[in-house]
Amino acid sequence: MTTESHPFKPFLPRNAKLLMLGSFPPQPKRWSIVFYYPNFGNDMWRIMGLLFFNDKNRFILSGQKKFDKERIVDFCEKAGIAMYDTACEVIRLKDNASDKFLEVTKATDVEALLRKIPECKAIVTTGQKATDVLTGHFRCVEPPMGGFSEFDVLIDGTARHLRLYRMPS
Repeated sequence: MTTESHPFKPFLPRNAKLLMLGSFPPQPKRWSIVFYYPNFGNDMWRIMGLLFFNDKNRFILSGQKKFDKERIVDFCEKAGIAMYDTACEVIRLKDNASDKFLEVTKATDVEALLRKIPECKAIVTTGQKATDVLTGHFRCVEPPMGGFSEFDVLIDGTARHLRLYRMPS
């Protein structure tokens, strides 16, 4: 078993008010784009299309089984949505993308991410592994699925009050 390093840089628009944290990207063979939530079978970009544009295909390239990275990046920049994952190094215990079989060998320095997005007021975790890593790090209350909890974090000597929302994987 080999340690994998995160393949993407954190996506941190300066105006970000929300930081979405998953656990770790699937293997490259499952990617339809080189960006977050790249697996075409994952509904995240379809859900975002429905929520914000009433169009589940908003972020799909016409006639292809690929997401439109340019359109996604533009949307996230305008909406103030930052993205990364709670792990920057993992070992896959099985040859798949399941969080259940990910061993986190190096957790992300979330405080470092928050320093770069000073307007961020909320974090969304997508999946149980991401929620477990984040709540363990900040020693905050795990919110119910679809709900939120609140916590304070100290960033460079300044307390920041954040909401943690928990979503499914």
